[in-house]
This record gives sequence, C-alpha cells and structure tokens, in this order.
Amino acid sequence: MNVKANIVGILLTFVLVAQLAEARAGGPEIHSAADVTNAICFAMYTVQDNVLKLTAQLYPLADEDTRTIKLQIMKNGAWTTIAEGPVREDLYGSPVGAKVWNICFRVEDWDHSVDWPYRVSARGGADTYGGTIRKDPIHKNEIVVAAFTGNSNKDRRLKPDIIRNIKAQDPDLLFFSGDQSYDHRNHLGAWLLFGRQFGEIIKDRPTIAIPDDHDVGQGNLWGEDGVKSILPGASDGGYTMPPQYVNEVQFAQTSNLPDPYDPTPIKRGIGVYYTDLNIGGVDFAIIEDRKFKMGPADIIPKMGPRPDHINDPTYDRRAVDVPSARLLGDRQIRFLEHWGRQWDGVAMKAVLSQTIFAGGAHIHHGKRLLADLDSNGWPQTGRNRALAAIREAHAYMIAGDQHLASVIQHGTDEWKDAGTSFCVPSIVNFYPRAWLPLEAGADPVSDVLEHTGDFLDGFGNKVSMYAYANPGPDWRSIDDPLRGGAAGYGLVRFNKQQRSVTAECWPRMVDVTQPDAAQFAGWPVTVTIGEDGRHERVSSEGAR
Repeated sequence: MNVKANIVGILLTFVLVAQLAEARAGGPEIHSAADVTNAICFAMYTVQDNVLKLTAQLYPLADEDTRTIKLQIMKNGAWTTIAEGPVREDLYGSPVGAKVWNICFRVEDWDHSVDWPYRVSARGGADTYGGTIRKDPIHKNEIVVAAFTGNSNKDRRLKPDIIRNIKAQDPDLLFFSGDQSYDHRNHLGAWLLFGRQFGEIIKDRPTIAIPDDHDVGQGNLWGEDGVKSILPGASDGGYTMPPQYVNEVQFAQTSNLPDPYDPTPIKRGIGVYYTDLNIGGVDFAIIEDRKFKMGPADIIPKMGPRPDHINDPTYDRRAVDVPSARLLGDRQIRFLEHWGRQWDGVAMKAVLSQTIFAGGAHIHHGKRLLADLDSNGWPQTGRNRALAAIREAHAYMIAGDQHLASVIQHGTDEWKDAGTSFCVPSIVNFYPRAWLPLEAGADPVSDVLEHTGDFLDGFGNKVSMYAYANPGPDWRSIDDPLRGGAAGYGLVRFNKQQRSVTAECWPRMVDVTQPDAAQFAGWPVTVTIGEDGRHERVSSEGAR
C-alpha cells in the first residue's frame, strides 16, 4: 500500500518503532505503520433524531492518494454511496507537521428501524472498513452500556481480553469516559493505537468517547471556560496546549456525537460538545464536566505538596467551599434542567461525565491523600447544585477518571438524598487508588467489603459507599498490573420495566464466557429509581 512509501506519514503515525519499543515484553505485537494494509484505522458513530454521524479515522495518506472518502451502505444487495467528502488534513500543531486525517459524515433522514451494513471507502475503493449501524434497540427491555476509562500508555498492547468479553456481552452502547490517550503531545499516534485496540467492538455499536485531561495534553484539567493555563499542573485553570490542538482532539473523539445543545465556543475559540443521546429509550446526557470548572490556584490556599492536593488534617473543609467557584457552567446547568424535563420517548435517564461528584479515594499510588481537588467533590456548592439538577432528572451517573471502581450514592442535605454513580475501573491502572477510610462507616451494606456505609469524603460531602475495587496489597510487586491493580471495565444494565440499574464490574483477564467468571468482590450492585426520582439500593454481592 502507498502508506508504506510515505516516510513522513510513517513517522507521524506513531504506531511505529516507538510503540514497538514501549510495548511490554511478551505482549501481543503492536504493528508499525509499515505493516498497515488499510488506510482506514477505525470508525465510530451515533444516531440521534434520525441523524447519523459517523467519524472515520485514517492513517496518513501518500501524496498521490485520492483524498475523497465515501460512506456506503448495503442497500438492495449493492453498496450505495450515501455521503462523501475530502479527508481533513488540518494540523494538530503537535508534533510538527502532524495532520488529523479524519472525516465526519452527517446523514439526515436515517432509517433507524433496521440494521444497516456500512463501509468507509478510501483510495478510490482500494481500501474499505466497515461494520453495522444498529437499529435503535427500543424493543429491548434491558439496555446495556459497556463503560471504560484510563487507557494508560504504560501498556501499549492490544486488548484481546476486552474485545472477547464485549463481543460476548454485546452491549448496546460503548462509553469511553476519558484518558483514551496518555501521549500528551501526540494525539494522532495515540488515537490510531486506540483504534487498533478497540475498533473491532466500536465499528458495530454506537460509541461515546469524551476526552479528559491526558487526552488534551495535561495531567489535570480545570477548563475554566477556555483560558490559557500557565502554572505547572494547570491548577490555575484552563488549557496548556493551544486551542488548535484541543479542538482537533475534541473533533477526533466527539464529532460523531449528536449536535451540541449549545455550540457556542468558549474562550479562545475552543469548542464544546455537551449533548444527549437516546439509546432504546434510555437518554444519556453527556455533560463535559471539565469544560467550565475553575482551577484551585488563587481560590483556596495551598494545603499540600500540590495546589490540587490537600494533606493538612487540620484544614477547614468549609473554607475551601467557595460559593463563587464554578463546577458546571451555567450553560451546562440549563442544559441539564431542560434535558431533565424531556420524557417523550424516554423511559430512563443517565448522566455521563468524566469524573464523579465526590472524593472517591483515600490512597493515591500508595500514599494517603485527604482531598483531591481534581475530583468533582470540589467545589462543594457547585457539586450540590449539579447533583440537584441530576436528581430532578431521576438520572443514574456513570463516570471514570478516579482509577478506582466504586458505586456511591450521593447526599447533599442528607445521606442518600441524591443520585447514584458508578465509577468504572481503569482499563490499564499503573496509578492505583484505594478506598480506605480510617473510621467505620454508618449503616454498612456488605459482608464481603470492609468499608461500606455512610461517610464524609475529604471535602465533607455525604457519600454512601456500596462497593469498591481496591488494588491488591502486593500490587507493587506484581509484574502485570492488569491482575493486581484492579484494572477492568464496567457493564451497566438499565431495566426499563423495573426501573432498575445494575452495575457490573469486570476485572481484566477474566473470560466472561467461562462458567466460573467472577466480578470484583461486592459486585454487581442494583438500585431502583422510584417515580419521585429517589434511588434505593436493592442488592449487591454479599449485601447485608
């Protein structure tokens, strides 16, 4: 293929010698661009209100390759072109000269009542890549979501265990909550690797992927309406990478999503993508919770080794609750309030965010931390305002980011007066965290997990812990952290008739097709959602 001859393209794909050198010894081979036999890496799509949006990601093309890309469906026994256009060659801005090599197709008046085989065609039809655009599963009583987070670059291997399991469990929706890429200055290469790792399951089902901090090139992210960050760690809020880079990361990961609720860019022309997607009568709000949140620097005094970490046990929790400090923006709150009132064709609702509305861990990579300002537990007033809007929508919450699986029912005025969140485990967990409170919780709910019940997190927020998956005590000495670091993924089952939600938490390397396949201890966890929106825990493994 001509891609092989394109030396510049080979250098830019990053799926090259650097990846091979960093691949873990003994792991499945990660092929270099020189082995690529198809210009199209992967494609992902959604359908909302009879509008199909499908984004195809290509490898760098050779100068002589045609730039026209086509989207085709199988209709009446023949491939029919329904959309076409030029591949985008905008610059990322990093590395120098890197182009985006993608295209987003938009097709209106989509018939969502049947399955449609599709394919993307490139290089004049010499290369194709395809799958199935599924019909809306409105006929199903149970809608299933597979949820992922934290695809650390410490392990660049393929993910055959996840691919096998997801094919067997056959969810209706895939949700990647952030940190799909950890290569802070080379999203193109990392995104191509992501496509090689997960494209086999993405191509056949609707997919939501939202970028988090590492995706846009920084360790923590407080978007603060798009300002430029100048402090190390970005604790002053904003983005460290140029708007051009941020926007291209967002386009690559989110252009297949339904149109934004309000597309008005924020400062410096950085785009937004918060929106909702209805899958089979379950309506998912995608809230983009990092975009408007303010950074802690100059808002609260430094009380730890970093501006975002609090280690001082004498600190006043109320002192860091600055009412003017923003968590969700006013635009996002208006969206949630409007979305929460729309029930036409909707049986249940869920909120998808990058991180959870609590400080969900006590141990960070082996060290105790009192409070982490990078979580949505801070600022507390903003957190409570967001939870109130979500509670009005009767919504369940799914998120990632914390490197620690957990099921928490949140409280504002009282314990358990707000919704329930499932934070899924990291796909690759080289920075394990643990739930290890120093005191026992009130009203414990499990006989297999020691630290369940009602607690105050490090910010004084009311949280009721139902289940968690801590890393093993000897995780530091385990050669493969996929087994010791509590890595895995989540499966969420929405039962529309019973109005119940069941969170399943699956460890890496477990084969779900085997009769002895077991989830993490304490899972699954089921809650029901009453007509008043109140969440009630029904059961969990080892529940009292």
